[in-house]
Amino acid sequence: MPLEEQWQQQKEKVLGWIRLGFSIAAIVVIQLNPERAARFPVLSYFSLYTFFIYSLSILYLARSEKTDSKKIGLITTCLDILWVSLMVYSTGGSRTPFFVFYLFPVITASSRYGMKGGLLVAVVGVTLYGFIRFDPSSENPLGIDTFIIRSIYMLVLAYIFGFLSEFEMRQNERLMALYKTAGEVATREERQRIARELHDRLLQVLASLTLRLEACRGLFLQSPAELSNELRSMEEAARSSMAEIREFLAGKETDALPAGTLMERLREEMKFLRDGLGLRVVLESEPDELTLAPEVEQQLYYVLREGLMNIARHAQASRAEIFLEHKEKTIRGELKDDGVGFHMPSIKNSGNGLGLGAMKERIEKLGGTFSIETAPGKGTRIWFHVAADAG
Repeated sequence: MPLEEQWQQQKEKVLGWIRLGFSIAAIVVIQLNPERAARFPVLSYFSLYTFFIYSLSILYLARSEKTDSKKIGLITTCLDILWVSLMVYSTGGSRTPFFVFYLFPVITASSRYGMKGGLLVAVVGVTLYGFIRFDPSSENPLGIDTFIIRSIYMLVLAYIFGFLSEFEMRQNERLMALYKTAGEVATREERQRIARELHDRLLQVLASLTLRLEACRGLFLQSPAELSNELRSMEEAARSSMAEIREFLAGKETDALPAGTLMERLREEMKFLRDGLGLRVVLESEPDELTLAPEVEQQLYYVLREGLMNIARHAQASRAEIFLEHKEKTIRGELKDDGVGFHMPSIKNSGNGLGLGAMKERIEKLGGTFSIETAPGKGTRIWFHVAADAG
């Protein structure tokens, strides 16, 4: 059920309990002072007890989730004003203490329909009360001045409650708009997160397998033993990737990089690029072995692996360099190649920059900064700064 309908149903429940309280109070008053029902005894007790039964029935319907709250509101607005008028007429005419019951349909109409609805019901109530006031059979009619004051009282209350109700409605509309916007933003962010995760966990592995398959062509006749090892390695990578995807789809957290193995995994990537594709990669770090927070290490691995895959697939480079420096709680990283480079605006406009975008988002997620420097024919340089204990 939408949030707005839930709020409407909850409001009808509250009004149902208030209506029931009014009906019980009316019965108690008549029991304590039977003279109030002396004018039309049968009609008085009939109106009071049927109002009680009616209040119980509406409360029961309001508590059901299958009931249309808007229909209940419209029906009860009409019935409330008529029932209250019947109670007022049968229990003493215009001098009955149940005049105050007119406030209930005025308040409920204002809460449902705003100022116009509240004023309309107030006018109907005043009109019905006027017929009771000028009833020829009344032995002691209410003074015209008192009638006018009470009528103004009802209209003013209808205006005030209607104004407050409309203000509440406007605030609810704004909250609903914010809620909808927040939901859309959350959905978009979740889609982006899933896209990044699939890119890092699946697409990068597929890209790596594609490169390895290309390398296997040269090994097919030259070195069957190396070909067999390479195929076995590819099989393990595919199985590992399938396991990761299953866990990801099941909502489980998976770590693609065990803690403390960043440099080791980068060297494995370098070995494949060198032996399989002839791409020389130089890895330097200060100090030689880095000690980083697990989240930082994981994100840096994804960023650098994506960068290396991009170089292998698109850069047509012969050499790439990775430099990592851990100094004063800050990690400075740089990845550059001597390849063909590219034109940044054309990449953004073509929609092919998911990998670069994911790299940038991962660094910014750690609170760092990410920059790219490239031009056609001049290679590409990527550098970033993050806190070593971020995340």
